[in-house]
Amino acid sequence: MSVRRVMGIETEYGISMPGAPHANPMVLSGQVVSAYAVAHGVRAARGSWDYADEAPLRDARGFEMSRGVAHPSQLTDEWGITDAADDPTLANVVLTNGARLYVDHAHPEYSSPEVTNPRDAVTWDRAGELVMRESVATLAASPPGVNLYKNNTDGKGASYGTHENYLMRRSTAFADIVRHLTPFFVARQVMCGSGRVGVGTDSQWPGYQIAQRSDFFEVEVGLETTLKRPIINTRDEPHATADKYRRLHVIIGDANHCDVANLLKLGTTALVLDLIEAGAVTDDLTVRNPVSTLQAISRDPSCTHKLELADGRRLTAIELLWRYFEMSRARLEATGEGSERHTAEVMRWWEDVLTKLEADPMGAAREVDWVAKLQVLEGFRQREGLEWNDPKLKAIDIQWSDVRPDKGLFNKLRAAGRFTELVAEDAVRAAVTDPPHDTRAYFRGRCLDRFGDNVVAASWDSVIFEVPGQRALHRVPMLEPLRGTREAVRELLDQADDVADLIRSLAVAD
Repeated sequence: MSVRRVMGIETEYGISMPGAPHANPMVLSGQVVSAYAVAHGVRAARGSWDYADEAPLRDARGFEMSRGVAHPSQLTDEWGITDAADDPTLANVVLTNGARLYVDHAHPEYSSPEVTNPRDAVTWDRAGELVMRESVATLAASPPGVNLYKNNTDGKGASYGTHENYLMRRSTAFADIVRHLTPFFVARQVMCGSGRVGVGTDSQWPGYQIAQRSDFFEVEVGLETTLKRPIINTRDEPHATADKYRRLHVIIGDANHCDVANLLKLGTTALVLDLIEAGAVTDDLTVRNPVSTLQAISRDPSCTHKLELADGRRLTAIELLWRYFEMSRARLEATGEGSERHTAEVMRWWEDVLTKLEADPMGAAREVDWVAKLQVLEGFRQREGLEWNDPKLKAIDIQWSDVRPDKGLFNKLRAAGRFTELVAEDAVRAAVTDPPHDTRAYFRGRCLDRFGDNVVAASWDSVIFEVPGQRALHRVPMLEPLRGTREAVRELLDQADDVADLIRSLAVAD
């Protein structure tokens, strides 16, 4: 048991054009993607996305939704290989770090490359912030430009996602995942919520809450991601060997700026998934009315709300998380894997943050986004004598997540040393262009770097090459996420004189 598993983060960024509140967000998002692509010599038709293996309507419960009844936002496999010159709202590129940068309906999205541990997930997620920051700076040269925000709601009723992905064993019963993961997700927000001014989907009531996304969830289990949002999403699209892997698509998290909170979001979830896979959940923590409980916890920054379990016990979210912590610690002691460095780091921070939240939530301001934001807002409220419905507080909330270093409040406070940083800035800068070393993202990213002119399309599980002088395209499948690593393919890539040489070498290696 450990936190090590294939994982990644997808982040949709909030977008606006200064002085033009009604500007088309899809067009603006296309400009963001295209600005970065052009600056780095990448056309949307070079390194585009391969949709051949996508199946967004396949449900983990054993059926496939009819395309006729699916919401258009769910049909993410219909675009094909496109050129942003034909339609900028379809701008879509694969980056040399193995990530995907594209327009996801009304938002620019950065989908990080696959990694194998939470620290790397934080690193390549922060790399996405620098990608978006560069696009904003590029577009600012032609006013009015655009502004981007790493957040999850505009405060006016719109919500957009920060999704996590975890590979799991296909053999694990999905019913067990739902049963044991739902209580954890209901409570997890006290460690990794990003904080929000306003209560209700339209911020119709004044106040402050722990998580940005909680008010937007309506059901316990479901396939949708943009309407009737479920706590447990059932999309069964593994992007890997289907009879071996299940990709758990998690849509309930917030976009994090704090390294510790982001690490805990990924790391504690990985540990709970290990408990579920091993059948080692020894305490049934099933929550009564999980959707309303999720929202009640979010609306209680004191963290004293008592949720009710199915067996009648009443616990705070912190107390429930301690139960998961204790089960994880017992499992690690039994397996002897607690000393693995990434696992030990997560366990250390898990205990530290829960201890601080339990004593006084404000004591976790260096580690937890919602606490840090609340501390700033309360200081401003007291100085100015403001109520929670004051528009100035909503403006601060939005400005907190601005990606620009001189405008974003979080960025300015981070520069002042207000937060605990786990990842050095030079590592984040390197991750903007370099792929992770220990997953197939290495092969994908290096192919874009070395042979970008010959890459027609790519996806999480394939790269399609055009070889000069040959009529047929060459599709290289990558269904095993732990193949295509630096150790396995660096020599092949470095020694290949051209793409034809690479294709021949891969054929021999197989």
